[in-house]
Amino acid sequence: MDPNTKPAESGKVQDKRVFEHRSFARIGFLGNPSDVYVGRTISFTIGNFWAWAKLEPSDHLLIKPHPFHDLVQFHSLDNLVYRLENDGYYGGVRLIMAICKVFRNYCKDNGIQLHDRNFTLSYDTNIPRQTGLSGSSAIVSAALSCLLDFYNVRQLIRIEVRPNIILNAEKELGIIAGLQDRVAQVYGGGLVHMDFSKEHMDKLGYGIYTIMDINLLPPLYLIYAENPSDSGKVHSTVRRRWLDGDEFIISSMAEVAKLAEEGRTALLKKDYSKLKELMNRNFDLRRSMFGDECLGAMNIEMVEVARKIGAAAKFTGSGGAVVAFCPDGPSQVKLLEEECRKSGFIVVPVQLVPTRLSSSDLKTLSDSKP
Repeated sequence: MDPNTKPAESGKVQDKRVFEHRSFARIGFLGNPSDVYVGRTISFTIGNFWAWAKLEPSDHLLIKPHPFHDLVQFHSLDNLVYRLENDGYYGGVRLIMAICKVFRNYCKDNGIQLHDRNFTLSYDTNIPRQTGLSGSSAIVSAALSCLLDFYNVRQLIRIEVRPNIILNAEKELGIIAGLQDRVAQVYGGGLVHMDFSKEHMDKLGYGIYTIMDINLLPPLYLIYAENPSDSGKVHSTVRRRWLDGDEFIISSMAEVAKLAEEGRTALLKKDYSKLKELMNRNFDLRRSMFGDECLGAMNIEMVEVARKIGAAAKFTGSGGAVVAFCPDGPSQVKLLEEECRKSGFIVVPVQLVPTRLSSSDLKTLSDSKP
């Protein structure tokens, strides 16, 4: 049958339930970007920013454009050009369509039956663009959660597999990234240690993910710019060099991955002086591999503003925002706020989010070990 031809009454609305889900912004705390290079990371989501998706049953399948992010009406030609130069060509509709396609194909390939009712899917987000806070995957993650509930297949798709589905949707659009962000968002909050070692990835198709107590983290601060640089350029040269067997990149990336292991130990011991050292080392290694031109002057300045007053600082992702730790307490935080204000950066306390996995999610956790 032609996929465009639907049987009579197939799209008729039967179940009136509406599904809504949030997916939070992510901070790569230690070990990033080694998730792209069979490494290890520690990551967590934050309550400061999130993406939201809403799925409503409907007669026809509709992906609703966002009134701002998917704008197609402009005041003038100059206004159109201004928007494209500042926000690019991409909104969230393409992300929603991609996850719908990948989700459907995954279910088909794995013998998971889906009913033929239709829906309307919409989204919103307050995650600042190009801040390395994983805004795109947050939209995809929230939409996937809606699809899991609408088709009642949450119990059939393991938690460990869901980040791969999200990443595959983004790969459809040419987005180059690792699993770290998607794991943190799928796990719905909390602190997650991730091991992407080759032996695990080759055998399981995903990493080994361990939930840690979010309360092990000290007070942290998020620094970002209102007009950040594009984080999408950061991986390119390093990835090629790593694949080509560049010894400096391979050894440096292995050291970055090791920071996540040392960080887990430091967190469990609440050794925050060691944590400060590890955060700074993480950024220094990234800088040595990628170089200042690739990282961007503004991104480097955000780190240096924090370090200037003795705080630890590193990128949250690939650039655009920085996570800072002030080991000396409130007086140091006040200095950080003053320096950020002088430099034109925004600084806010990180709002931690405990894990929000449901009982049905927890039942899908695999006991597989490499």
